[in-house]
This record gives sequence, structure tokens and C-alpha cells, in this order.
Amino acid sequence: MKRRLLVALISALFFTATFAQTQFSVGVKAGLNFANLHVANASGSYDGRTGYHAGAFALLKKENFAVQPEVVLSQQGTKVTVNQRDFESNFNYINVPVLVKYYFFKSKNGGGINVHAGPQIGFLQSAKADVIDSITFMFKKDQDVKRSYKKSDISACLGAGWDAPFGLIVDVRYNLGLRRIEEDENAHAIKNQVFQVSVGYKLFKLGY
Repeated sequence: MKRRLLVALISALFFTATFAQTQFSVGVKAGLNFANLHVANASGSYDGRTGYHAGAFALLKKENFAVQPEVVLSQQGTKVTVNQRDFESNFNYINVPVLVKYYFFKSKNGGGINVHAGPQIGFLQSAKADVIDSITFMFKKDQDVKRSYKKSDISACLGAGWDAPFGLIVDVRYNLGLRRIEEDENAHAIKNQVFQVSVGYKLFKLGY
């Protein structure tokens, strides 16, 4: 019995010490997207689309390393000019990145500068685009083209950020699409490209 009590006490002390050195926080974030599409063998001139993103994150941090999953609504797309006519594509995704962060500079108050990277899966919510009607050959704006695109996307995320001691976070990130997003395998391969600037705030924090 005494041996069991000793083991339980040592285990409790171990987990208490581990928790004391670990930070868990939850917060919200929002910012700007500078999005574009990479189109293989493109014939037109592609320009970026400025949109927004907004969502929530959780952060589990121990010493210099952290894991940060997020759920983010993201406006993406592009504008392409063909024969002096502009065609806009507007996509809305729910993105779920899971980032590994390394803090190479930490302040005594819990802030720090970090670099981060990780995979992201995106779920297409809506897709609208300007098109030329194949029957009437008329230009039509904001047509629903969701069926022409895959329901999900995979990206690689790479970025850097700053965690302020008072809960504010600022980061910049580049999301590089790894798979083609259009359903037609015979069409030019299209992949998402998004540069993000974000500001967030930790709503609550446990641990140091």
C-alpha cells in the first residue's frame, strides 16, 4: 500500500511539474489575405485578390516548442485578364492548419518571436466566378461554379510571428497549395496560393 501511495505521489508531482512548464491558451484571430491561383501553362494575366480571414486557435506550448491548430474562414481566388476582359474567381474555404512553432526568442513575460510550419486542409464552402456562357457566349458575373472544384484542398504553411506578453499575437504566413483544386483533370492544373497577415488575441491562458 505504501509503495502504491509513493508511486502515486511521485506521478502527481511529475504531472504537476510538467503542467507548470506548459502553457495552454485559446484565442481568436483575423487579418488580410493576398490570394492568387497558380495555373499551369496559363494564357492570361493573373492578379491577386485581397480578402480576409477570421477564426480561432488553440496553443499548447512547452519551453521553445508549441503546437497550434486553427479553424479559419478564408476568402481566396484571383482575377485573370483574357483578351482585355477581367474574370474574377471568389472562393470561400474553412481551413484547418496544424502548425509546429519554434520560439527562438522568448521574453520573461511569456511573449516571443517564432517561426512556424505545418500542413493545412481546406474545405470549400462556396465558389463563384465570372464566366462566358457556353451557349449564348454572353459574359456572366458571379456564377456558382462550386461543382467544378474539389471539396477539399491541401496546403503547406510557412510563417513567422510574435507573441506579445499581454496576449496579442501578430504573424505573417504563406500557404502553398499542394494539389490541384479543379475537378476536370484535363484542364490546366490550378493550385491555391495565399499570403496572410494576421492579428490575434489569447482569450485565456493556463500555465506560464
